[in-house]
Amino acid sequence: MDDLEFTGEVVEWRGPAPFHFLVTPPEESEWLREVMRDVTYGWGMIPVTGRIGQTEFSTSLWPRKGVAFWVPVKDSVRRSEGIELGDVVTVSLAVRG
Repeated sequence: MDDLEFTGEVVEWRGPAPFHFLVTPPEESEWLREVMRDVTYGWGMIPVTGRIGQTEFSTSLWPRKGVAFWVPVKDSVRRSEGIELGDVVTVSLAVRG
């Protein structure tokens, strides 16, 4: 059972290597901040199982500036679903805890 679902644009963060993310909208971010206290394993990271299209994956949400969470979109997920930077996709997330 999914805890939340939202649609967003795939964005990039450039660190030592580029990473691709979806950013949680305000309402979903507020709910996640509430849940975070019970499920985080440190640094505010929230473990989730996600699904984009037909591809299921495990990851952890990254807290960002205390306002939103970033959902990492792994290379394997992007390849399997044909996702490029700037695409708008829908993700379903189930919090693991």
